[in-house]
Amino acid sequence: MKASETNFLKFLQGTKQFIIPIYQRKYSWTIHQCKQLWNDIVRASSDEQIKGHFVGSIVYIEKGLYQISSVPQLLVIDGQQRMTTLNLLLLALGKAIEEREERYEVTRKKIMNYYLVNSEEEGDDYHKLLLTQSDNETLIRLVLDKELPEEYSQRLVENYNYFLENLRKSDTDLNGIYRGLSKLIVVDISLDRDHDNPQLIFESLNSTGLDLSQADLIRNYVLMGLEPKEQEHVYRSYWYPMERSFSNFNDSNVFDRFMRDYLTVKTGRIPNINNVYSSFKSYIFALKEVSIEQVVEDIYCYSKYYVKLAFQKEVDLEINQVLSDINTLKVDVSYPFLLEVYDDFENGKLTKEDFISILKLVESYVFRRAICGVPTNSLNKTFSNLSKEIDKTNYLESAQVAFINKESYKRFPNDEEFTREIMVKDIYNFRNRNYLLRKLENNNRKEVVNIESYTIEHIMPQNKNLSIEWRQDLGPNWEEVQKTYLHTLGNLTLTRYNSELSDKPFKIKRDLEGGFADSPIRLNRAIAKLDTWDEEKIKIRAKTLADLAISIWEFPRLTDDVLSKYNTSAVTQDRTYSIEDHADYLQGEMLFLFEELRRRICNLDSSVREEFKKLYIAYKAVTNFVDVVPQRSRLRLSLNMSFNEIIDPKGICKDVTNVGRWGNGDVEVGLSSYDDLEYIMSLIKQAFSKQQDDE
Repeated sequence: MKASETNFLKFLQGTKQFIIPIYQRKYSWTIHQCKQLWNDIVRASSDEQIKGHFVGSIVYIEKGLYQISSVPQLLVIDGQQRMTTLNLLLLALGKAIEEREERYEVTRKKIMNYYLVNSEEEGDDYHKLLLTQSDNETLIRLVLDKELPEEYSQRLVENYNYFLENLRKSDTDLNGIYRGLSKLIVVDISLDRDHDNPQLIFESLNSTGLDLSQADLIRNYVLMGLEPKEQEHVYRSYWYPMERSFSNFNDSNVFDRFMRDYLTVKTGRIPNINNVYSSFKSYIFALKEVSIEQVVEDIYCYSKYYVKLAFQKEVDLEINQVLSDINTLKVDVSYPFLLEVYDDFENGKLTKEDFISILKLVESYVFRRAICGVPTNSLNKTFSNLSKEIDKTNYLESAQVAFINKESYKRFPNDEEFTREIMVKDIYNFRNRNYLLRKLENNNRKEVVNIESYTIEHIMPQNKNLSIEWRQDLGPNWEEVQKTYLHTLGNLTLTRYNSELSDKPFKIKRDLEGGFADSPIRLNRAIAKLDTWDEEKIKIRAKTLADLAISIWEFPRLTDDVLSKYNTSAVTQDRTYSIEDHADYLQGEMLFLFEELRRRICNLDSSVREEFKKLYIAYKAVTNFVDVVPQRSRLRLSLNMSFNEIIDPKGICKDVTNVGRWGNGDVEVGLSSYDDLEYIMSLIKQAFSKQQDDE
């Protein structure tokens, strides 16, 4: 390696050609970087104390296999952004000088022949700088002062025009700008391909321009080490089509996310998004007897799946619709799993019908969890390891079993939990409310309704000062009814007559033009047949819609025999027991006490769920934190924590460590009176908080 400080304009002089390799990113400097460079040059031109201004390094390969022309060809591996930008500025300066028709220290012809072209050469050798792809054709047209190509590089033209506009201003000293350019200093670093490792040097450089993305680093890594012909082949066959499918990686984050998911599929580990390049190098290093071309071909193959997944580019409309629904839920953490499933589908390991079933399984899993408020922070690990649980000789069935087997915070909420939560959830302020209403409205409907052209209507109005008619319909506790059910599923529908319906009494909202009875929306059919709207009607409609939701976002239906084949711990897929199984004890005052206790426990957090067992009722977040055993004269509670951890000022808790009891934990306490409920809840909160802290 040779490195020396040199004047930039002198560096450009002489017959030579700078070639930007095919693997380098496109020209990407914006007006922001150009403005900074312009200000530096103006300052250098006007300050006699500034003898030179450093603008960075230019690193290129000087010798070796690239020496195939009579014009020395220098392969630039770092510095192309500043070199291209300074070429644009020199080109604009020459044009501005020619337009003013005055005498200056330098002419346009000299600028062209000294710095921008090899005046004695022809064809490609004529140009001193050759860029990549559409950038190159645009730069050549600018240099030759010809009409731009139809698909020109917007960044090149935009920055050229920025410089030209500044230079055309009457107060701009063109001689001064040229003197400023003459003060620019670069570090000239030439590499010998036969002795230097360009990739290692490339990685160690600190650029003063735009930081390289993980995509840039990976592209350079896979292509820089190849011979020129192989570079061209791999780039044209795989990398360039991949760039096009990702819209030329204008958002490099998309490619970074794809590579993270690709590496997750291949390694079973989730790389940090900022260390994808490092993880990729480790992956390549671990491969045995696999060529770079084979790796890039495989990446290209998976990138096509990713584009179909992320951008809904699947040509099969039925598949594409399910992909669209999944992406509406914003669950790209499922992509590593879906990429592998996509690959198996494309390679004939599962049918289209089974592929769609698995996609819908993912959709239902994610949506049910969202409705039930199950935390999402573990989903990336759940999906990254899911394929390991699948027997690909019996693909769909084993995938269903894998989902059924998820427990605790990874669980697939079953019908009972899903029904309970969707009926009481605040749907109006739910992120996926439009998705929910769209799926309910368009279920089995051939003439699909575009609900985005509708607004969400509260059947019982939002106005806190309800009319006399509404208060009469809702009953004496109308305020509590409005507070409890206002934003829930049972009270929401769709309309294009929101302003007309407004806060009007129910019958008017039903019968006026565009009202519920005059609506083409299926969600309004049952409402149109009613004469009043009250708490009971809301609950009935909520249950009807919840039953429909169960059929849309299905829980896997497998027999006990099928489940037992996979050695699953889940004997049945639905809860066997319900509150009726405890009816011997839960009746009268004891039932009232239990109902109040369960309400308060479930209100601790959206992650809390209730499970009825044969002999007790469990309340879980991550796992059981309190179990309730109904008894004839009290509710016996087991708190899942060590006895020495409980803070019990009244001393009513009992140490049951190593004592056989139904329930989990070493702390037992009884509840027999409503008056003790507040204190008992303070103990239960300790068990809940401990579990959250441990997690």
